[in-house]
Amino acid sequence: MPLIDTLTPCPCGNQAAYRQCCGPLHDGVAARNAEQLMRSRYSAYVLKREDYLLASWHVDTRPVSLNLAAQQPSPTWLGLEIRQHHVRDEENASVEFVARYRLGGGRAQRQHETSRFVRTAGRWYYLDGELGD
Repeated sequence: MPLIDTLTPCPCGNQAAYRQCCGPLHDGVAARNAEQLMRSRYSAYVLKREDYLLASWHVDTRPVSLNLAAQQPSPTWLGLEIRQHHVRDEENASVEFVARYRLGGGRAQRQHETSRFVRTAGRWYYLDGELGD
C-alpha cells in the first residue's frame, strides 16, 4: 500500500486530508452511509487497497480476488463525482457516480455507475452496480 502522509488530500475529492476522511475507514471504522463507503472504495482503488475493496463488498456478490496489482496497464484515477445518494430505507441505498481514469498514455475515460449498497449488522457493503452511459 502506498504511504500517505497526514496532510495528503483524500483521493475521493473531499477537502479533508486522507487521514481524516477515507483513512479511518480503510483502517476498519464503519462508514456512516453508502456515500461515505462509495468514496472510501474509490480511494481504495486509487491506493490499490484490494483488501479493503473485498472486505467492503457484500459476501453474496464479492469476487474471490480483484488482482489489481496485475492489471496492465494500471489505471491512473483522475477524479470522482458523486451525482446522487439515494437512501431507500435504513438498510438499502444507492450512489450514482462518475469516476474518471486513464489507462497508460491513453485518453481519459469515465465510468458512470449506479451502485447499490446494503447495511448488515451496522456496516454498509457494496452489493453491485449498473453501468450508465
